[in-house]
Amino acid sequence: MASREPDEFSVDQWPDWSFLNDPSGDASGRARGRVVVAVAMASASLALIARAVGIARHTGSGPLTFLVIGLLACYGISCVVASWYGPTVLRQGRVAIVAAVFLLGAAPAVLLASPSYLTDLTFALSIGLMLLPLRRALLLGLGTVAGQIVWMRFAQGEVAWGQVAVLVGVTAALGTVFALNFTIGHLRAAREQVRRLAVHQERERVARDMHDVLGHTLSAMTVKLGLTRRILESSGDVALAVGHVTELETMARTALSDVRATISDYRTLSLDSELAGARLALRAAGVRAELPAATDAVHPALREVFGYVVREAVTNVLRHSDAELCTVHVGPDWVEVTDNGSSHSGAYAGNGLNGLTERLAAVSGTLEHGAAPGGGFRVLARGPAPATHSSVSYEAGPT
Repeated sequence: MASREPDEFSVDQWPDWSFLNDPSGDASGRARGRVVVAVAMASASLALIARAVGIARHTGSGPLTFLVIGLLACYGISCVVASWYGPTVLRQGRVAIVAAVFLLGAAPAVLLASPSYLTDLTFALSIGLMLLPLRRALLLGLGTVAGQIVWMRFAQGEVAWGQVAVLVGVTAALGTVFALNFTIGHLRAAREQVRRLAVHQERERVARDMHDVLGHTLSAMTVKLGLTRRILESSGDVALAVGHVTELETMARTALSDVRATISDYRTLSLDSELAGARLALRAAGVRAELPAATDAVHPALREVFGYVVREAVTNVLRHSDAELCTVHVGPDWVEVTDNGSSHSGAYAGNGLNGLTERLAAVSGTLEHGAAPGGGFRVLARGPAPATHSSVSYEAGPT
């Protein structure tokens, strides 16, 4: 038999009221749910007042009467307290609470030898439905109803089915109130958890986008700043240095625009623009670039994510490699970036490659990276299977 899923309902499962103690949840919702349960129990327990009055009329004002009325008062108070605090205690505590409430509720019937007073156990059974697994609570309820029927039959010769119906009906009504509050509480807790997860995912998305936007540009600017410093220190060619500073200014403005667009969630990335930016960054770093002249063969749905691949791969070349050559090849559903560098230790576990893997997974693509067959480093991104883009003719991808 297949194992039960953790969230699948089971009659042997203990009711999980942990959302009442969750500090990150909706505090007003938790308080409102507990108040509703306690008020429902308190309102129903007012019926015990009528029971106490009836007992006083029929039994007089003797010590037994005062004892029974006192027990009824304790029973009513304990039911309200149990409905408020019971859900927050552990399993053994719940069993003890239900047992204590049940004994208090059954005491008047036993002391007065009257099975009709077992009808008052409806409140104790409701507490059982609230705190115990459904199987145990139902067995307790069936045992109580059967005990009252048998006791009535032997003690009175007949069964007061109206009182039995009250025992069953009021118990079912209170149990329904508790079940509704239990369900509403879990729905509120689930909604709060979904909200927290959404915030966490959005933070991860923004962090990934900011890394993708700034990592490439800042790497290129760092290389160009170093080149400008070396020019000023060695040759003192101010005109050439000014030209590099002008390019730096352009890069800084582009990065600022990208950041603003990213925050506004309107940024779209172009594979063509990333190839142009890669050419500029590689040239500034003294790395020869072999890039495709056109990207018309790339499927439009993959151009943006492939732009991220080119940006991150070229950034890794600038940061982690001593390469002299960087080559980019593209196909309808793939893009490959290779270099001939000998040092790429920082590229294997970076956030950038992890982010690329997530981006490609979102479009049913895959990412491969590692040592290139002829030496250096290789990043290969593949889009979905060709059948996904039937409107485009495909050529064989790299092996």
